[in-house]
Amino acid sequence: MPRFSVPVPADFRLWRDCCSYGYFLLAPNTWDVDTQTLTRGLRVASGPVSVSVSQEHGAGEPLRVTTDRAVAAAERADISRQLTRMLRLDEPRDLMREFHKADPRWKRVGRGRLFRSPTMFEDVIKTVTSCNVTWPSTVVMNRRLCEVLGEAVGDTHTFPTPAKIARTRPATLRARCRVGYRDARIVELARLFMLPRSRGGVEPVWFEHPATPDDAVHDALLELPGIGPYAAANIMQLLGRYTRLPLDTESVRHGRTVLGMKGETKAMMKRMHEHYRPFGVHAFRSYWFELWEFYERKHGPAHTWERDSTGKMFTAALLSK
Repeated sequence: MPRFSVPVPADFRLWRDCCSYGYFLLAPNTWDVDTQTLTRGLRVASGPVSVSVSQEHGAGEPLRVTTDRAVAAAERADISRQLTRMLRLDEPRDLMREFHKADPRWKRVGRGRLFRSPTMFEDVIKTVTSCNVTWPSTVVMNRRLCEVLGEAVGDTHTFPTPAKIARTRPATLRARCRVGYRDARIVELARLFMLPRSRGGVEPVWFEHPATPDDAVHDALLELPGIGPYAAANIMQLLGRYTRLPLDTESVRHGRTVLGMKGETKAMMKRMHEHYRPFGVHAFRSYWFELWEFYERKHGPAHTWERDSTGKMFTAALLSK
């Protein structure tokens, strides 16, 4: 099969930095525990392609990218761009040093990068499917979205495009993809991603541009259908803006069991915000890696989690079983 390499930062380790956030467990992503390889379908100009990513040696070694068919040079560049977004390969080393200075706990183990999707659209839909629901249901929703509306390629799928979802009836999403009350909202979001910002649409370039203020991004996210405070804060960190915290029942559990906080939920949320405020622009990273470390203590390092077993139950309530 065709192969090419993608350079990475000197401190990058695929097994650690890919398996760093729950979305690595959601379709169409597949993490192979035995080979320590990430596989999924991506879209390039000539159509869908199955892409497998591995790193043969230690930190800083280039990624080895294997495709299920030949792709042109421009398409290899496009695949590299999508992988760069997913694995945050373009986050500056200085930013990692700044984070480790703000929170030295993570310097030794090298944590800093958080896995995400190749597009903002996929991240937004994954966030919508993770709100007000148990994690196993989130897993099912994303699997069905890919199987029903994505394109099959090799042993995997692509994530459905905004255009594909926009043409789908909400009732179909509800019945076949099991998205429940989110059906109309997902279709509406897809339609907005197809419109320019001047017409009220969502232009990822504007949201991801460093010059766009955090407050402006946050306000714009809250205007989107189905995006409340939790979802907006989570999408913010997926956009590389780590100041805000998406707090939920897991956060309250973390505050009580790990940080030793006491009080009612509302008071706990306030204390959590205050606790992580000193970490400034790295607040979410500090919070998340604490949470992730707790999960890994329960069932081992995330790179050993099988998607269809442990990967379906990485939240604390399920890991306790």
